[in-house]
Parts: sequence; C-alpha cells; structure tokens
Amino acid sequence: MEFLQKHKLTLLGVVIGAIAGYLYYYFVGCASGTCAITSKPFNSTLYGALMGGLFFNIFKKEKSNN
Repeated sequence: MEFLQKHKLTLLGVVIGAIAGYLYYYFVGCASGTCAITSKPFNSTLYGALMGGLFFNIFKKEKSNN
C-alpha cells in the first residue's frame, strides 16, 4: 500500500497513457501495417503507458533531506 501512495502520480500517468495509446491506435492507427508502434494495439498501448508514466513522473516532488 505504501508503494501505491508513493508512486500514485506515476501510476496515474501509466493508466492515462495506456488509454491514450490505445485510442491513438483505434482512431489513427497505421493504414499500411508497417508502423512499428501503431500497427498493433498492444504496442501502441504499451508505448502510451510508458510515455504517460514518464511524463507524469516529471511532476513528482522529491523530499529533500536538508
């Protein structure tokens, strides 16, 4: 439970990014099927989750020991 409290912003970013990645695949996708990321829903969702987690992690405040 402590892990969830500590990383809740990053996990929220992963969930939002995964949803956005799948929506990008669904609505935009890849017409030819040769696109590495958007040709399959799993790839697009995974990439979106990674990018969302990294983006939301930017806003995480670190506690200083000063």
